[in-house]
Amino acid sequence: MEFRTKIELQRFQPAIGHDEKIMMLGSCFTENIGERLTRGMFDVDINPFGTLYNPASIAKSIDRLLEEREFSKEELFEYQGTWHSFAHHSRFSSSNPDMALERINERFHKAADNLRRRVHHLIVTFGTAFVFSLEENGEIVANCHKLPAARFRRTRLSIDEIVEEWTALLHRLLEVNPDLCITFTVSPIRHLADGAHGNQLSKSTLLLAVDRLTEAIPQCRYFPSYEIQLDELRDYRFYAADMTHPSEVAVDYIYSRFSETCFSDSAQQAATDCEKLYRQMHHRPLTDNVKAIARFKASTEKLRQQLLDRYPYLNI
Repeated sequence: MEFRTKIELQRFQPAIGHDEKIMMLGSCFTENIGERLTRGMFDVDINPFGTLYNPASIAKSIDRLLEEREFSKEELFEYQGTWHSFAHHSRFSSSNPDMALERINERFHKAADNLRRRVHHLIVTFGTAFVFSLEENGEIVANCHKLPAARFRRTRLSIDEIVEEWTALLHRLLEVNPDLCITFTVSPIRHLADGAHGNQLSKSTLLLAVDRLTEAIPQCRYFPSYEIQLDELRDYRFYAADMTHPSEVAVDYIYSRFSETCFSDSAQQAATDCEKLYRQMHHRPLTDNVKAIARFKASTEKLRQQLLDRYPYLNI
């Protein structure tokens, strides 16, 4: 007997291969999957603005990349001795505004060039339909950076608002990069700060918006990470200690379903082989024996050459 409901998935075409560039934007679930793609030696650009949660902020970041309009110091603000950008995660923040701006624009230029000229697959993960906008001008922010709550107004985007903004954005994106394939996911991470009911309303809004986008635009498709977590893995064993984030086991399982759905056959095998090399390359020797370290380095280089002989298109 089968004691779970397994999500039936069809193989995606075009499939993802190691000879293609991937860009990922979205919530921290993007980081989870992106980390595993990195281990599999895929050519992946992960969250050039840092973690983004809502569709409006993700759309805004993509639009800015398409414009290739870098950020200026006037777009930064200081709070409690640290300089931030409302368009970025706090990983870009700094006590020095010039350093913050340098981090932001260095990452921005690389991502803009990738998206316009190199990326074959764009993977977008929506986390929540709730947004925070500044009371002073109505601007939706990607991150509040722990400013006082009175500075913001919290609302939930409607399905129509998401679809309207993203339809226009996707058409612009496909004009610039007509061979692009876009994969949407909805993060299985529960935003319980919105309340249990609020979280369900938010996720439902995202799911319905994505469904309309994938129905209307042939280059768009949907991978059901949310449904896999809730239906196949419907047990608190598959959540982390905070009971909101998927556990490492759950993320590994969702990634395995993603790989069998989205990767070409050769990419699946290559990713498995590359993970062995990745682990070896990032292993810290437990000895200071010079000869032992030299043997380990030689073994790693031999494995790298074997992979290049088997998969000459790998960038390793």
